Formats: sequence, C-alpha cells, structure tokens
Amino acid sequence: MYKLEKRGAPMLAAGVAAVALAMLLPGAPAAAQSASPIKIGVIAEATSVAGSSIPQAAQLAADEINAAGGVNGRKIQIISYDDHSSAAEAVRAFQRAATEDHVNAVIASYISEVVLALEPWTGRLKTVMVTPGAASDVITQNIAKNYDHLKYTFHGYLTSTSLADQVCDAAKDLLVKELHMKTAVVMSEDAAWTTPLDAEYLKCLPKVGLKVLDHIRFSPDTTDFTPIFNKIEGEKADVMITGISHVGTQPTVQWKQQEVPIPMLGISSQATNSTFWNDTNGATEGVLYQAVSGPGVAVTPKTLPFVAAFQKRFGNLPSYCGYTAYDEVYYIADAIKRAGSTDPDKLVAALEKTDWVGTIGRIQFKGRDTANPHALKIGGSTIPGLMLQWQDGKQVNVWPPKLANGTLKFPKFIKVGAAN
Repeated sequence: MYKLEKRGAPMLAAGVAAVALAMLLPGAPAAAQSASPIKIGVIAEATSVAGSSIPQAAQLAADEINAAGGVNGRKIQIISYDDHSSAAEAVRAFQRAATEDHVNAVIASYISEVVLALEPWTGRLKTVMVTPGAASDVITQNIAKNYDHLKYTFHGYLTSTSLADQVCDAAKDLLVKELHMKTAVVMSEDAAWTTPLDAEYLKCLPKVGLKVLDHIRFSPDTTDFTPIFNKIEGEKADVMITGISHVGTQPTVQWKQQEVPIPMLGISSQATNSTFWNDTNGATEGVLYQAVSGPGVAVTPKTLPFVAAFQKRFGNLPSYCGYTAYDEVYYIADAIKRAGSTDPDKLVAALEKTDWVGTIGRIQFKGRDTANPHALKIGGSTIPGLMLQWQDGKQVNVWPPKLANGTLKFPKFIKVGAAN
C-alpha cells in the first residue's frame, strides 16, 4: 500500500538551479551525505488527475534542495504514500509516517475530508502537516477553536471562502463588465470543501452584479448531468459558476457533448492539470477555472522555471496542488533552517513566521488571533490568484489583466453575444 518513492538525478530547467542555490544552507555535501536525512512524508491521491502532481512536485523540490547542499548539511528524503482518495487509508499512512518512518513533517492531500480526518492526528502525534490542496474553511476554523492541540496543521492552499471571492472578482471583470452577464446558477458537488464555497458564492455573486437563479448541489458519484443541464438551460442562466473537483470528467464531457450553450466558470480542480485536455478528449475547450498558477504565467520569478523543470522530468504540466506541494517542501526546509531544529513545536513557531516567495506568490500565514489561523494570506502582495481558460488544447490565463496572456474565447455552441 505504501511505497517509498525513489527518483533519479534531478533535471533542472534554466533558472531553477539559481532558485535552488538560494536555498543553499550551511553544511558541505559530504556532511549532508553522512547526516541523518530530514524526512517529509507525502500523503496524496497519487493516481488521480489533480493529486498525481503532489508527490512528483515534492520530490522535484527535495532533489533541488539536496543538489544545492541540503538543509544545514542534511538531505531531504521524501517518503510517499498513496491514500487512494480514502480518509481511512490516509490516517493509517499518517500513523505509519509519524510512528514508524519517523517523518519530521507531512504534506497531505487535496481532499478536504482527508485533511479533516488527519487534523486531530497532528495533535495526537505532534507532527506538522501542511495541505497542498484541501480548501474547507473548517480546517483552519478548527485550529482557532483548539490551537494548542491543532497548531501543527497549516493550510498551504486557499480556503474555500477565499477561492469563492477570487472567482467573484474574476466574474465581475470578465462576465459582468466585459460580457454584460446578469444571471448565474451555482453548480457544485456535495462535499466538505464546497459548503463554505457555495455559501460565499451566494453572498459575493450578487455583489458583483450576477443574480443567482438557482443553487444546485449534486453527488460526486453523479454520472448523468442531462437533467441538471436541462434545468439550467430552462432557467436561461448566463453562466454556470462551478465547484467541481472529485466528480471527474463527466460534467465537462457531457457539457460539450450536449452543447450546453452556457459557459462554465469557477473551481474545476482537475482542469488545472495539463492532462485534462486528453482526459476529456478536448471537451474542456472554453472552460474557465480559478488557479493559483498556470503555464506561461510568471506569478513570481520561480513559477516558470518550476513548470519547465516539472514538464521536462514528468512529461506534463503540474496541477494546482503541484505548485503548492513544491513550495511547501521549500518553506518547510526554510523553517527548519530558521528553527535550527526539527522539534515540532519549534517548527510550528518557525512556520508561523514564514515569509517565502514561492511559485504561487508570497507565502505568509494568518495569525492565531484570526478566525482562520494558519490559512494563507491572499491578495495585495501575497497571492493574486488567476482565472485560466482552456483554448485549443492550452491553458491560457485571462485574468487579472496584469498577468493575462490571452483573452476570452468560447466554442461556437456557447452563446455569449458579442464574445462570439
């Protein structure tokens, strides 16, 4: 069930070596070879479209850091576990990681239900955990309620509420101002992460000028979206605002097959992976999805070198949680350097002071006196967020304007007036 990942020598794209050298820490390579390694457990959905990038990106980061001398003379060792999208398997992996493999920190999962199941164990086993992709606000709300026990959990991705706010900001510019849209239907899978997402959608969409005509929640096991699409068409909505992650390719494929004339914009986790075009046989053409980074978008000087290195090594582009997993290995290493220790309490204190420029922006965590301790700060000079669109087999960023490398383009069956 569990497998220690072993990778070959790192193949670094131009520019990545310079980034890695910036992480060069005291200690000669010879010392790094003899010192005990820093162990980071990676618990992920290794065979899923989005989750597969997590262990790959973590290993890439570790190899870069090791090539630059390690952390205080110690190598980083990634120990990878596939939880098969199961909370029960993830808990068993976490227990093994902490008690048998003696990891110093864990990077875990893009599924909120999995991270929520692991969260109590971070306190019981005093093991730091950072999630690269789970979004539920409850993760950090739990920390606020029981800080001393749950302070070992850090939210390395945006909360659902923050995701919804970024979607609304993009919708205001792209749909209301540019296309003069007025109505929307919220369509999300029924999951822990979409409960706060949808609640915020219902608040922020009317504020940006989109009247919500309906709110549809469907089972992630749904295979036939015909009744849902027929209902939305009957309501004459201008746009579908989505919250899709675990349902797979079905809604996207059937949207194209049935030529539903209403665009989709929102969260579509699997659409962040470059394999999604082939996974849907091109049905994703025109789909708009929120992301923290994207191919060809230089959010920071580290973004494009990482994408190039990842593609060269693994043959595809990373999903959204590949960017965050890569960053997390780096700022965990940085925190260990600053703490001068892998002691969990000292590591927590160091992580709380994180100020690290990664691939998705400037990483800083909210304080313990906030409603969401250890959630990422967003906006301003921290994490800008993007809205990308699938166009002709490529992921093109269309928002915000200062980072855009393309403009809106829809397939012919989409009816958006002047946009066609």
